[in-house]
Amino acid sequence: MTNPQQDIRPFRIDIPQAQLDDLGARLAGTRWPDEVPGVGWSRGVPVDYLKELAEYWRTGYDWRAHEAALNEHPQYTTTIDGQNIHFLHVRSPEPGAVPLVLLHGWPGGVVDFLDVIGPLSDPRAHGGDPADAFHLVIPSLPGFGFSTPLAGPGMNAAAMARVLVRLMSLLGYERYGVQGYDTGSWVAPAIGRQAPGQVVGVHVNALITFPIGEEGEMDGLSETEQRRWQAMQDFNDGYLQCNSKRPQTVTYGLHDSPVGQLAWIVEKFKELTDPEEGLPEDSVDRDRILTDVSLYWLTGTAGSAAQIYYEEISANAWSDGSGDAWSDGSGDAWSAESGDGWAAAQPGTVPTGVLVSAHDVTVRRWAERDHNVVHWTELDRGGHFLAMEAPGLLVDDVRAFFRKLR
Repeated sequence: MTNPQQDIRPFRIDIPQAQLDDLGARLAGTRWPDEVPGVGWSRGVPVDYLKELAEYWRTGYDWRAHEAALNEHPQYTTTIDGQNIHFLHVRSPEPGAVPLVLLHGWPGGVVDFLDVIGPLSDPRAHGGDPADAFHLVIPSLPGFGFSTPLAGPGMNAAAMARVLVRLMSLLGYERYGVQGYDTGSWVAPAIGRQAPGQVVGVHVNALITFPIGEEGEMDGLSETEQRRWQAMQDFNDGYLQCNSKRPQTVTYGLHDSPVGQLAWIVEKFKELTDPEEGLPEDSVDRDRILTDVSLYWLTGTAGSAAQIYYEEISANAWSDGSGDAWSDGSGDAWSAESGDGWAAAQPGTVPTGVLVSAHDVTVRRWAERDHNVVHWTELDRGGHFLAMEAPGLLVDDVRAFFRKLR
């Protein structure tokens, strides 16, 4: 009988030097555009800011050092249903550790979680309680990083969840938790719905929730919730429209120009970190941002990572007539059943914890409509990229949530 573990292959990141030399040459030869004077960040990333950051990427940033840091963690690849999957697998030294899947978002990757790996897997060594330990499985979502190429169309949140449920089974984990943000907050509940007997709990941050047209759903919203709903409606979704409707066309510029890829991603770090008025590196270490961007560039995944937006929004969403159509496409949180608006799917049954940072727009009643929320935490600081901005806050809440479920 074939041992399933034989299908899991050890992996190390080793980018050929020729690729790094090509990156440096492209950065040096950038054709810089003019810009309207005096508009700051209001129309996109300012030229002067991006020039300085690109020059640092070319002459100051050390990819090899960060590649080595990533390679300190055990990494593997496997193929599930034709899809290549790359993942970190960090086992805790504590015998009673609970397996936990950590799921990133866009524009992120496994690098997002580097600051929480130690505290979550080995709390004893980081001033914590060893009873809170986790074995960590940190995949690159299909289409991201080294989980490429995409096996084909249809890789939405539900399909990603099926692959990851299979991965956890392949690793021999019968009971485990899941944590995710952004795209990961779509995929994590889908894993819970597909494997409720295996998933002990789902923890999410940067969770997006929406009204669905039910009578009374807007009544009695708190002032904070009204602000969050207004922020959702006011959000500049230009990147989302491009990713969800024309991902392949946008890819040509991002795949051919590292400065284009840099601008596309760093703008999200500017808009989604706390405080928004600061520079991206005020919230997230500059080298960490560049490691994230470098992984997109060096793996050539600008296009394949954007496909999740097409699968979830453009291909599956119903519109309310305003042009603002939102869906997770999997039936896990939303479904369009009658053609006349949004209708709530059956709520998930797996215990769910929700962590809301100062930047998040999550509305509790809408989250509780779609998920079995048993744990809710509101923070007065932190942004979208919480694992990088305030890793201690994320670690504390993950520990507190799963402590109830162990």
